[in-house]
Amino acid sequence: MLSKEEKRKLRSDLFRHLDGIVICPTMYSLYKKGVLDYLLKVKEVSLSDITNEFNANEGYLNVALRLLCSQGWLTQKLDNKADTISYALTSRSQEAFTNAEIYADVDHLLKFSAKFPKRKFHEAPFQVLKKIMNKFQNNYGLDVDQKDGVAYQMLKHIEGIIVGPTVVQLGMSGMFHKYFMETSFNAGEFHKDANNFESLLDFFVWLGWFEKRNQNFSFTDKGLFFAKRASAYGVTVSYIPMFRHMDDLLFGDAAALRNVTSGEDEKHVDREMNVWGSGGAHAAYFKKMDEVIIDIFNLPIEEQPKGILDMGCGNGAFLIHAFETIEQRTLRGQMLEEHPLFLVGADYNDAAIKVSRANLIQADVWAKLMWGDIGDPDRLSQDLMENFKIDLSELLNVRTFLDHNRIWSAPLNTDNLDTSTSTGAFAHRGQRISNNLVEANLKEHFNKWRPYIKKHGLLLIELHSVDPSKVSENLGKTAATAYDGTHGFSDQYIVELDVFKSVIDSIGLQTVEKYATRYPDSDIATVSINLLRE
Repeated sequence: MLSKEEKRKLRSDLFRHLDGIVICPTMYSLYKKGVLDYLLKVKEVSLSDITNEFNANEGYLNVALRLLCSQGWLTQKLDNKADTISYALTSRSQEAFTNAEIYADVDHLLKFSAKFPKRKFHEAPFQVLKKIMNKFQNNYGLDVDQKDGVAYQMLKHIEGIIVGPTVVQLGMSGMFHKYFMETSFNAGEFHKDANNFESLLDFFVWLGWFEKRNQNFSFTDKGLFFAKRASAYGVTVSYIPMFRHMDDLLFGDAAALRNVTSGEDEKHVDREMNVWGSGGAHAAYFKKMDEVIIDIFNLPIEEQPKGILDMGCGNGAFLIHAFETIEQRTLRGQMLEEHPLFLVGADYNDAAIKVSRANLIQADVWAKLMWGDIGDPDRLSQDLMENFKIDLSELLNVRTFLDHNRIWSAPLNTDNLDTSTSTGAFAHRGQRISNNLVEANLKEHFNKWRPYIKKHGLLLIELHSVDPSKVSENLGKTAATAYDGTHGFSDQYIVELDVFKSVIDSIGLQTVEKYATRYPDSDIATVSINLLRE
């Protein structure tokens, strides 16, 4: 049994692993291009100057440099009023930048593994991984003298590239089923290439995740800790297809990765993996949302919504959970024959709708599923009425981690923009978007939804950025670096919690304080739950 302190240390490893999945390809691309040497030479430089020096895509370069700030390797100097940004060295820059070449192996592995079918352990990429594991066990020749030092930090990044994709592959393919977690097993039981797979498991023995007796493996408490949290790696790992193209994102055709034809799979993200990871990771927040849902569906029936719209339904997990909560724990659940509960799941992605449908059928939960764009509630309302004769304003509108993923559109009114207080780095297809415009766009976004949330409100879980200076002081305590990387390079717009609340307040929407929650409950919160009303 792990102690509270041991769990804290392992959770710190997990956060540092997520950092690494984002930082390794970003740092190596900057290193190859000469950006890191240039920064060491000039010591401080404006974003516009470094963009011009390297003919870079300013928006994504800004994301990349801000990530290095979150790791304590640069400092960001931002003036939103003048819309200027510069970056300067820190006491850790020299060591980090001069050792950046150690990321070459894992960067190569990410690119090389793209040639092979997803989520399978193949001989060729495994041999590359094996060489990396051997170097890693020798600390890549670095002197790791302290656990808060740069060398330790960089090695944890590399460990993240080794561990993260592997854990996700094993989790999605069933190895973390109770059958394996509660018994011993050998490599041949799980993979046809037993010799290579055993070598991989041997590395995890070295990490302390497994014990090995004869040819049989069994989970240690440490291994069980990570196995039970495999989905926590899923969302970040799902963006590896994007990180393979870091050179293009920063210095090439930034838009090419997002140009897909009708019916073609997305190139920048493994959507099935993303849905799997987000479904598992989000489940922890559902319990808090239960409190809101139970209160609402315990109201007198004439005051209750006719149902729930889950905008961005993902894998359908929330709809299933919401139905079970209402059925088992509310007054509405006792009168479903007389007052049926209309459940609607909408998503922009066809793969998500497909997964949702299968999961809802399996759970025997009735729901309407449809395509929908969070940025166009008017069309959603029209389609909902035409297809199902359901009034959007009669539903409790719910979404989990979606408002930041709206498709970018320039604000209609750009006169006298408010000065943003965000430290964020935002882009669309490589072009930088000022923080002032992002806040203006967020205000317009929520104003579009006002007609549909007047009656029953909007219940949402949202993801947030954190000031990079705070992140760098809390390494191993937050996944903010990973979130900023995955979302910044994929044109998503996560703002700090205080900025988010300021926008909500400025347009006259009210947060019901009784339900307002943040995770963690500190100034490095990356997740919030709120019920908004007019």
